[in-house]
Amino acid sequence: MPRLDRRSVVQSAAAGMGLLMAPAVIGKARAATPVTVASLLGPDKPETRIWHFIRDRVEGELPGAFDFRIVENAALGGEREVAEGLRLGSIQASLSTVSALSGWVPESQLLDLPFIFTDAAHLRRVLEGDIGIALKRQFADQSFVVADYINYGARHLLAKEPLLRPDQMQGKRIRVLQSPLHTELWSAYGANPTAIPIPETYNALQTGVVDCMDLTKSAYAGFKLYEVVPDLIETGHIWAAGVVYFSAGFWNGLTAEQQSVLQSAASDGARYFDRLIVEDEVASMETAKAAGGRVFQPEDRAAWIEGAQPVWQSLAPTVGGMERIEAARGA
Repeated sequence: MPRLDRRSVVQSAAAGMGLLMAPAVIGKARAATPVTVASLLGPDKPETRIWHFIRDRVEGELPGAFDFRIVENAALGGEREVAEGLRLGSIQASLSTVSALSGWVPESQLLDLPFIFTDAAHLRRVLEGDIGIALKRQFADQSFVVADYINYGARHLLAKEPLLRPDQMQGKRIRVLQSPLHTELWSAYGANPTAIPIPETYNALQTGVVDCMDLTKSAYAGFKLYEVVPDLIETGHIWAAGVVYFSAGFWNGLTAEQQSVLQSAASDGARYFDRLIVEDEVASMETAKAAGGRVFQPEDRAAWIEGAQPVWQSLAPTVGGMERIEAARGA
């Protein structure tokens, strides 16, 4: 029988403790909270790169706490489908235009009113002010935790021909967001709006279901829409505000520390996204032009603005009245 000394007993005990603790260590490693993130575009676009930024920032602060699963190229659906997923808890985080969430928070259509904002800085002042703060509370009431706002850039008219004057919109079939405001805007110009989710838009334009649409420059290239609507008319009629948001069920299950780290990372990510969008717009238009895309300036801008005025009057009761609209314009 082998002789046991004190050293061998201690080593044996330590080995035994190691075996006992191994499941606990493995269990802890597996305890990373899964975070399914939906992105509409591919890995090179700001819509996805922001989540790599947020993931890396969070991992640096809370190593191993979260397992970010970033699902790209609209594999989880368009914005509305993703929003439903967040409400149900099957998706934990994403980006969204405010337009796509207006069905749940109609007051947010204030940010989508045409020809309200002059530039990105103007929009940012409104988002960081009382209006933006109040809307965050209203989004929270609908199970959307808005960590911060983002700016997708201005929306422009995309068409198969240069539609430069508002009277040329008469009778055109236009794809619109699933938003009452966007339907009303293009109806005011005499067009026939059809709400189509963004993943289905290319095919709808290619097959002639619709003749035109509006979108930001970054997404114009991201979805390769220059192949089916080669003409971009720089109307800049709406500045596309958006949100970095989380599922309330997911968010409310986090510790205060986890919420704080995610909030900070998302806010920094939002500023990062805004910078990326500016850079991406330049690259996007170079890509579009190389593939035959053309850029036009609208004619009679005053007529475009005048044609949109009825939308202000119509939406005023929904968004807080004309005083609130004027407050946003003058911010």
